[in-house]
Amino acid sequence: MPSIAKLLPSIAKMPSIRNNSMSAASRSQQLLSLLSEYERVTIVMHDNPDPDAIASGWGLHVLISEKLEMPVRLVGGGAIVRAENRHLVELLNPPIELLDEIEDDPRSATILVDCGAEATNHLLTQLGIEPVAIIDHHKTVGADLPTRFVDIRPDAAASATIVADYLREQHIEPGPKLATAMLYAVRSETCGYESYHSPLDRSILPWLTEVGEPSLLAEIDNAPLTRTYFGDLLLALQNTFLYEDIGICFLPRASGAEIVGEVADMLVRCQCVRRVLCAALIGDDLLVSVRTAPRGGSAVHLLVETLDGIGGAGGHSHRAGGKISHVTSSVEKTEAVYDHLRNRWLDVCNVKTRKGSRLIPKKEIVANLD
Repeated sequence: MPSIAKLLPSIAKMPSIRNNSMSAASRSQQLLSLLSEYERVTIVMHDNPDPDAIASGWGLHVLISEKLEMPVRLVGGGAIVRAENRHLVELLNPPIELLDEIEDDPRSATILVDCGAEATNHLLTQLGIEPVAIIDHHKTVGADLPTRFVDIRPDAAASATIVADYLREQHIEPGPKLATAMLYAVRSETCGYESYHSPLDRSILPWLTEVGEPSLLAEIDNAPLTRTYFGDLLLALQNTFLYEDIGICFLPRASGAEIVGEVADMLVRCQCVRRVLCAALIGDDLLVSVRTAPRGGSAVHLLVETLDGIGGAGGHSHRAGGKISHVTSSVEKTEAVYDHLRNRWLDVCNVKTRKGSRLIPKKEIVANLD
């Protein structure tokens, strides 16, 4: 059986940054002690949970169930949209529940996982529920958080790394499926130049590798895709324009939200492109994804500035997403929004030209039509 280590990206060094001076072991014990004050626990992932949210939430579910033997739920809003993420759920069967809303129960401790305190894309925002604990690897805006337990480590490649460390320090070995989910989470968080492996990641990965299943990782990577997906992809490539080293794609259709980010992932790999913006109208919302190559600038900063006053955004250094809500489905008004978004993006990227060239020349597209 091939080693999972061969399937993982190369590990780069990065200095360790800690939120405070407590050891990882004492943090896990402190969390368990806090949760023991409650009758049950609800672990909340961000909306449309990705592999890191799923894996870290699942790991907490196992930790709490085994150490405290109390009822635990792992919940999130929205849907599992990306094909690989859906296949991960089908193959590994994590105990997740996708809900439209959540009840405010004072007897239940709520843990927000893989989501910053300032974020609003999770179920707790609907009722203004303050989580008892936050566990995350993203940089956060607020330094003084009212939450009773906070473990935010921007040096960790994934939130799953932090939770895996909790399991290891509490002498709980993840089963093959959970270990595989955690390995996939770390890989998905680092594959797009997103972050580097910290010393903690480097110590956790071999521990997970001993238990994880390489065949399951391979199956997740090769998740089946619908015919509609390929139609969306074709139209996206035909509607991609380049402005110097900037790529812009306004998808004429999108059967699902996942195609927006996946097209951005693909286009930023083009040799002449350093920054990409993709957008598509899904229902009444215009979803936007931004990707930047190394030395292409901060994706999240570029997108936040682009959507300032017209929408919200969040993300990482090289991957970011945003949304403009309540966009009319009128063709004329939608085109006006696209034009406004295009000009804002080019201004933020300091690109003077307003006349782009097609990624694929139109004559090539026409020449290959039946």
